[in-house]
Amino acid sequence: MTDEKKEETGKKEEKKEDKDKVRKGTKAEKMPKPKAEPKEAKKEIKESQRRGPAVEEKPAPKPTKSIKPAQKEKLKSHIKVFNRWSSDVPVKDPGLQAYLNLNARIVPRSGGRYQKKKFYKSKIHIVERLALKLMVAGHSGKRHKISSGRNTPGFMKCLDIIERAFEVLEKKTKTNPVEVFVRALENAAVREEVTSYQVGAIIARKAVITAPQRRIDKALRYFAQATYHKSYGKKTTAVQALSDELLKAYNNSNESLAIREKERLEREAAGAR
Repeated sequence: MTDEKKEETGKKEEKKEDKDKVRKGTKAEKMPKPKAEPKEAKKEIKESQRRGPAVEEKPAPKPTKSIKPAQKEKLKSHIKVFNRWSSDVPVKDPGLQAYLNLNARIVPRSGGRYQKKKFYKSKIHIVERLALKLMVAGHSGKRHKISSGRNTPGFMKCLDIIERAFEVLEKKTKTNPVEVFVRALENAAVREEVTSYQVGAIIARKAVITAPQRRIDKALRYFAQATYHKSYGKKTTAVQALSDELLKAYNNSNESLAIREKERLEREAAGAR
């Protein structure tokens, strides 16, 4: 064999050796198989995949500073009805304490916030409830002498009437007019009424205790109707009529329409026992 042929055969043998080394190296250098994961770890992985990516937990909000009762009383003392008179008045009648709202308000106006919930009108400020009754005083008797709804669009007008009436009460009594109003309401609140029910062909009458919320409603209605009776088509103004009615009810005088109606209803109830 010539030298050229020997060199070619040597090159071929070297290439074969290199290929064998590469093959052996790939087999030897194969990565070891991963160990089988336990079943619990697989379950955890599946659950994490179902839940989706982990959400970062937000830090807990810092606790706000609680207002002490002494500070609340100070805040209430600064807030006054019409920015003039304090509404921090004690209610002496225990039956009306839960239904006579005297929370601190500058302008007693809730904007119909409680109209869709039954019995939530007891959360409305008592001065606002009087203004609402003045807007729609209601009919008095079957003759409908004074129709209701004359002041329906004028809520602020009714508040203005009450404010000026409170000014008159303050001058006459020299006390907080809100307290005068609350005492007049307690005096005019009906305690007992008569209800009728049918027994066979006879209609029987029975005395019943009046609910506290109804007591307030009836007293406010009588105040509004007395204001209309004394001022509608007459020289006396609504301010004079309302202040006069509240003052007479405060003194528990029989000249007040609310006091007269209360005594009449309680007299009927006493006869129906």
